[in-house]
Amino acid sequence: MAAADTAHPAAAPNRFAITACVGLATIMQALDTTIANVSLPYIQGSVAANQDEIEWVLTSYIVAAAIMTPPTGYLAGRFGLRRLFLVSIVGFTVASMLCGMATSLTQIVLFRLLQGAFGAALVPLSQSVLMNIYPPERQGAAISYWGMAIMIGPIIGPIVGGWLTYNYSWRWVFYINLPIGALAFIGMIMFLPETERQHGKLDWFGFAMLSVAVGALQVLLDQGEELDWFGSGEIIILAVVSASAFWLFLAHTFTTKSPFVDPRLFRDRNFSAGMLFVFIIGVVFFAPLALLPLYLQDLMGYPILTAGFAMAPRGVGTLFAMLIVGRLIGRVDTRVLLGIGLALTAWAMWDMSNWTPSISEWTVGINGIVQGAGMGFLFVPLSVTTLATLAPERRTEGAGFYNLARNLGSSVGTSIVSALLVTFTQINNADITSYVNPVNRALQNPAIAHYWNPYTAAGRAALDATIATQAQIIAYIDDFRLLMFLTLAAFPLLLFFRRAQHGDGDHMVAH
Repeated sequence: MAAADTAHPAAAPNRFAITACVGLATIMQALDTTIANVSLPYIQGSVAANQDEIEWVLTSYIVAAAIMTPPTGYLAGRFGLRRLFLVSIVGFTVASMLCGMATSLTQIVLFRLLQGAFGAALVPLSQSVLMNIYPPERQGAAISYWGMAIMIGPIIGPIVGGWLTYNYSWRWVFYINLPIGALAFIGMIMFLPETERQHGKLDWFGFAMLSVAVGALQVLLDQGEELDWFGSGEIIILAVVSASAFWLFLAHTFTTKSPFVDPRLFRDRNFSAGMLFVFIIGVVFFAPLALLPLYLQDLMGYPILTAGFAMAPRGVGTLFAMLIVGRLIGRVDTRVLLGIGLALTAWAMWDMSNWTPSISEWTVGINGIVQGAGMGFLFVPLSVTTLATLAPERRTEGAGFYNLARNLGSSVGTSIVSALLVTFTQINNADITSYVNPVNRALQNPAIAHYWNPYTAAGRAALDATIATQAQIIAYIDDFRLLMFLTLAAFPLLLFFRRAQHGDGDHMVAH
């Protein structure tokens, strides 16, 4: 915001209207991170693409968003926060319309690239606007209302996408953004004030190297499982390119006078700890979103819409937790709130590690509420604590890298748990199969041999199916347990957050 606005946030007019518009823009962007996932088979048939090709509908969006998130701070300073916000909303909305009108794979991938590029700035800009127009004692409440959109969006995305695709067409998965984008654009024009512009120069080399590093890493993570990871020459090349570009980026950053990323940003202890913390949160929040639909559909036999609705309680838990946290921030030490969030998340992962396909829908729902509540207790305090100690003019830049860390965490987490699920299933299958031998007395039991007779074709088929199912169940247990340990490992990070004193103005951490 302009200097006057950031210095005296209490005087910022139209605060409610700006918050509503920011929420609309965030919902639009958050929905599109997952809304197209369930529509892929329908899109695939419409544009005559094979399985490898259709994955680029998701990959192109993720890569473009990852590359364009870091320069948000520079672009906001160079062109003005309001102007960048409006351009991002218009670009995202138009790109969504073009995605819905696409008639070929090339067109839809190109338009998804544009959609990801324009949408990348929406979340960090929203965070920066809210942190700047609200005084420190009300920042927690503002971020909690805004956070509901960004946390619930990926959860309800598959539900909304499945319903639209089933009842109308996959094209409406993209067309739904048009009215939302129009309302957000009109509101921003009417209520959001313009900011001061800074005429700095962009470090093109630093930006290019970071973009190549992040882009190559995202493609590697997205395509790794399908290409057999480092058994593929393509994955090895992507890994070398990503590592080399990141090394050049670091070397350039610490040797040039005006780097793309100012290293002084990471001297803020809260910001540095928050970056690592939100990376872990990205893993433990998004990884279950990749595992649960498969568990519910493949092992419990839920139809796709039923599986989507079974995950809805997670959003309910997040919603209520954020409402509570918004009132507690400023009264309770944020480290306590973060600790509660980690404890709830760890319990949810532990509970899931004890699941079997015979569990009830009630069990799935209760776990989802607890898991969602854990994320609600984590997201709001972490956003406020990480960004509140930054100077107002640095918050947009900080928010950009904060969201990049969260997105990378979600990509890394989803890729790791998906790859480990396959690996663990194969290992478990081999271990269980080793017990199928002539000396195993259990197989000699007449009641068991009637169904699992290894000497008949029907018996072998039934035995193989049972072994495969049990191996997969144990693999899910291993994945959920790994996420539990990762959540517990984040507890020591709470010690690194600085507890600021009241009266520090914009540099205060709510507690």
